[in-house]
Amino acid sequence: MRLTLLVPELLWPEPGDQRTLGNLPLPGFEWLAARAACRRQPAIAFETALARCFGLTAPAFGALRLFGEDGGEAAVEGHWLCADPVHLRFHHERVVLADSGAFDLTEDEARAFAAALNAEFADIGQVRGATARRWYLRLNPAGSAFAGASRHVAAPLSAVAGRRVDNKPVDHDATLTRWLNEVQMFLHGHPLNARREKAGLPPVNSLWLWGGGRLTRPQPGIFTALWSDHPLAVGLARAGGTPVHPLPEGFAGLARLASPGSVLLVVLDSLLPPVIYEDGEAWRHAWQDLEAKWFAPLRRQLGRTVSTLEIVAPTLYGDLQWSLSRHARWKFWQRNPEPGQTLAALASQFSESHP
Repeated sequence: MRLTLLVPELLWPEPGDQRTLGNLPLPGFEWLAARAACRRQPAIAFETALARCFGLTAPAFGALRLFGEDGGEAAVEGHWLCADPVHLRFHHERVVLADSGAFDLTEDEARAFAAALNAEFADIGQVRGATARRWYLRLNPAGSAFAGASRHVAAPLSAVAGRRVDNKPVDHDATLTRWLNEVQMFLHGHPLNARREKAGLPPVNSLWLWGGGRLTRPQPGIFTALWSDHPLAVGLARAGGTPVHPLPEGFAGLARLASPGSVLLVVLDSLLPPVIYEDGEAWRHAWQDLEAKWFAPLRRQLGRTVSTLEIVAPTLYGDLQWSLSRHARWKFWQRNPEPGQTLAALASQFSESHP
């Protein structure tokens, strides 16, 4: 098989944090990285890197992610945006955004918020909650006041969650931005938020609008199959006619199920949440799990069941890509790095030229 692994946040974004980066033995990955050709491109969000795997450079993330949800066929028609629930707070005179992964939000609460927004702003569009964490906004048909919403450009949620948002480069549609201000005032006064604050929970006081547009379909045939549980990945594959399979337990499960000669994309995004929520210990545990289930077996199978391996890793340091062919296993002269030091060394190396 020819295998591409998409592994966002493969490097911890703080190169000086040796408690997280240091002394993390990953012999499978270390062996592969030492024999791979590595190249770095400018940093991009995970969602952008995922879309590029399917040959798309400026897709409508909202419609595509919705298309990957259960019952997401509504994404085929209309102009959709991701409208994810967030909590904005002031911290050191900066506005910091927390997505709903950083606080508890129940399905019942999400449905209540969506129903209230739809009742208040029925002339604007319709909010649809696929899960408590992932919401969507379908704008009313073109010709309304929001016909220019395709110009509303904002970073994907993964690129702003847990970070300051008052200095993020954006190109907002003015009309949509004014409406979002109305939404924030409406949410501020909603009784459900009053109950949340009384219970010591962060209020849902805004939406993060991003990825707007109509469903765009990638070129078919780039991959034989996708293996992922991420709704955007699933939506991209479905839109291009690529078969979709749930993420297997590890490479051993993939090898049992994949057909010989397949060209496969596997999305391994377990390192992303710990980076968003600044949990170094969880990041280390997630890496050890990836090592045991994926990279250690791949070291043994490169040149056997795996003919080529691409590791694509969007990180703070850049979009990093490691490429290996079946012949890499015969590089006996290649010295392995010091065990447990590879990630720290890479972070230090790439941070030196990081702007």
